[in-house]
Amino acid sequence: MPDRTYNVLFLCTHNSARSIMAEVMTNYVGRGHFKGYSAGSHPATAPNPFALETLQRLRFPTDGLYSKNWDEFAKPDAPVMDFVITVCDNAAGEVCPVWPGQPITAHWGIEDPSLFQGNDDAKSREFTRVATILKRRIELFTSLPLDKLDRLKLEKTVRDLGKQ
Repeated sequence: MPDRTYNVLFLCTHNSARSIMAEVMTNYVGRGHFKGYSAGSHPATAPNPFALETLQRLRFPTDGLYSKNWDEFAKPDAPVMDFVITVCDNAAGEVCPVWPGQPITAHWGIEDPSLFQGNDDAKSREFTRVATILKRRIELFTSLPLDKLDRLKLEKTVRDLGKQ
């Protein structure tokens, strides 16, 4: 395990489902070695209720979660990010703020479960499916030997996790 804490920012357009779930999972799975954050280019007014319910059902904490604008993390007093990961195709194609510290960037595209059409049970299953994919990627990411990989190898490895 690393002897320092790595800051990871997950970006999506609305910061209401995928990025929020990734933030929470990183904080839990990373066990103090990784600090997850999330934000969006056009944040929603609140996290998606299905995202919160999915996290709670999977026994992740949801207290204090809110949708944030990514500009919060480009301010001078914001935490410096080691990694910035987009989880939706829209955010990946947008012009992002300049992140202090030259973080490693990656795109882990995954379908937006909030766009899924169906009844509440079907929507819940879709959110769980997306959460499972995110959790697996985060488990793989947080188990990487970060201190043993040079920057180029690390960037390629983190980007390849988005294909898992």
